[in-house]
Amino acid sequence: MKRDKQKGWADEEFADIDLGDTRLNQRLVKLCNSFSEAPQSPINQACEDWAETKAAYRFFRNDNVDDRVVMNAHRLKTAQRAKGHKTVLAIQDTSYFVYTSHPKTEGLGRISMKKDKYDAKMFTNGFVMHSCLAVTTEGTPIGLLDQQIFARKLNSNKRRKLADVIPIEKKESYRWLQALKNSQEIISDTQIVTVCDREADIYEFFKLSEELRSPVLVRAKVDRAINKRSRCAEKGVVSLWSHMDKQSEAGTISVTIPSKRKKQHSTEQEARTTILTIKFGSFLFNPPRNNVKHRSSELPDLPMHAVYVYEAHPPAGMQAVEWMLLTNLSVTSFDEACEKVKWYCLRWRIEMYFKVLKSGFLVESCRLGTAGRLKKYLTIMSIVAWRMFMITLIARANPDTPCTKLITEHEWKILFIKVNRGKPLPKKTPTISEVVVWIARLGGFLGRKGDGMPGIIALWRGWKRLTDLTDGWNLAVNGGICG
Repeated sequence: MKRDKQKGWADEEFADIDLGDTRLNQRLVKLCNSFSEAPQSPINQACEDWAETKAAYRFFRNDNVDDRVVMNAHRLKTAQRAKGHKTVLAIQDTSYFVYTSHPKTEGLGRISMKKDKYDAKMFTNGFVMHSCLAVTTEGTPIGLLDQQIFARKLNSNKRRKLADVIPIEKKESYRWLQALKNSQEIISDTQIVTVCDREADIYEFFKLSEELRSPVLVRAKVDRAINKRSRCAEKGVVSLWSHMDKQSEAGTISVTIPSKRKKQHSTEQEARTTILTIKFGSFLFNPPRNNVKHRSSELPDLPMHAVYVYEAHPPAGMQAVEWMLLTNLSVTSFDEACEKVKWYCLRWRIEMYFKVLKSGFLVESCRLGTAGRLKKYLTIMSIVAWRMFMITLIARANPDTPCTKLITEHEWKILFIKVNRGKPLPKKTPTISEVVVWIARLGGFLGRKGDGMPGIIALWRGWKRLTDLTDGWNLAVNGGICG
């Protein structure tokens, strides 16, 4: 957003990057600043002119540009931002980017297979993206700790083997373990708590977290047998849910449940605030009886804690909320159980982050010709999307921060004059919360008393308008139009 001699956010974010050529480093910074100024625009519109557009395409075509180097530079900056916090949540999730309508893009993977109305097999082409987003316990995203983008290959003609006879290292679900290791390696002093949904409910994931002494918080998917005395025990076996049902109620907590769109395996639901009952207890997580690694090593029982959260009285016609949260952190009191529930509620931050990438930045519309170029583009846009998402939420978590942490002095003055016409400039620098509302008003946010804080869509529309206003001011002052 900051042009001319003023440095943009990307100058600082990639100050230490080395792509092997200074010109490539500079081009990366320029691309990030351009994309953040026009997040909804395709490459040719985000760039200033044809020369800049050609330079951008050359950058993505250059084999010396490694998307892993770009992401690692951002990860190191995320680690620096994490140092100021006692605990940071590393929220993992997977999203799928569909490029089926781009038949000329080479090297894409097959995400899924389905049958059309004529019973013919159809494939969805695209990428799988597994991201690990660092979020403070107040809910502010501070960057990505890990990201894996890959093209999946489907072997539709081969019979599927039993999951237990395939080593975890050969499964696609190994990405959860890789992200756990990578996020722990880059941060040492701050406590990193990895938060995942049900897909990470894997014995090997918890075993690795125990070996790394890395805290995790995962929603349970399987009502597995627990507290077994031996691997093949059948008598006296208890399941996880029945074990937690017997625990006494610790108390209740009020939680806001976000809205959910209707999908193939879930129904539509409106956002609502509900009262959840909490139970907690400890148990032994036994390894799966048929795990292939029993042949070569002794798999240990893992001491774990569970927080059982459920909605005792759901509204009529609504599905009751029920979470079984598994953690290797101590849970011995109601306050500690509530803390884990609040942390899990922040898992929706990564869902919102993917929405910024897809619905806001429209990255699935990009028509770069090969998968390699598209991966570089997605990596850069992932970092730009994080910053835009952070701007949306920082006003809620740290509302009194001076706005000069976000924009320059002349930018907030231009913004103030546009939004508050006829009023004199304030002598004191406005706060981030004030400036975010002003930017959103440029994007259509009404800012009425009951409207709350603006959302991401109004913000990125307003951001684009502020960029145009700033460009006009620069042309007027630096181009000699005024004076």
